[in-house]
Amino acid sequence: MATYKNTLLKLVQFDKNDVSGLIELSASVGWDYDEYEIRTIMSSGKIFGHKNAEGKIVSSAAIILYDTSVASIGMVIVDNEYRGMGLGKNATQQCMGFATSDISIMLIATEVGKPLYERMGFITVDCVHKYLCGSYTATKPLDKTGVAIEDFVENNFTEIVNLDKIAFGDSRSNFLHNRINQSEQCLVVKDNKANIIGYGISISGPINLILGPIVAPDSQTAALLLDSLAFNHQGKLRIDVPSGNDEFMLFLEQKGFIKASEPPIIITNSVNIPPRNNTLFAIAAQIFG
Repeated sequence: MATYKNTLLKLVQFDKNDVSGLIELSASVGWDYDEYEIRTIMSSGKIFGHKNAEGKIVSSAAIILYDTSVASIGMVIVDNEYRGMGLGKNATQQCMGFATSDISIMLIATEVGKPLYERMGFITVDCVHKYLCGSYTATKPLDKTGVAIEDFVENNFTEIVNLDKIAFGDSRSNFLHNRINQSEQCLVVKDNKANIIGYGISISGPINLILGPIVAPDSQTAALLLDSLAFNHQGKLRIDVPSGNDEFMLFLEQKGFIKASEPPIIITNSVNIPPRNNTLFAIAAQIFG
């Protein structure tokens, strides 16, 4: 039966006409991609996958190519009825074909998917810490003495891209432009000389308010940004924190966040995450590395 099904499947690149089908595929495995997230992925990268003879989307994988040396793969989903046929591997390989051998490809894996990626040449280099919160607990905003937190304006963009480049390990100008356009809030933090020293973004998803990226010079400033993004939100929140941010994670736990998992960061075409300067306190989302 699997062989028969496989002969009727077509690997394609998805476009805006496929958004609703990708949302359905995501929901079928309990993931919460919505129209805005998928459109940001499409405008920042490419999504591939399979359709069956009736045109139903039964698999997906996406690649985000950043400006010079890094790419990120995510959204690897296979419909339950079509598992065990190699569709996830096939779609992922199609994504990898768009990155040259000198580009480091990152992927934040599920434990179920990790063995597949290891067979494809990925190695584990680190993990992220996924935190969820049912309701943000804060009685008053944190003290912002010495810094100013302001809403993003267009002439902040170049400074944000430059801060993000050394925090993440590659320039992400196209992605950040799209992410800011999608955001619920984008905030910048300035020092007493009006220099931008950090920024934070929140995204309103169908289930959670997603917090990230957050880039800051230290954990206290990162906490200020998070507090400003989350303070008036009524509902659930999510944040994915890179390793090495123990003080910031303690702050999260004090504010009601609970660690849900530690998904591994795996990589190919390299043996390390691109060099970072320890100012990345939250990633944008697992698909974006």
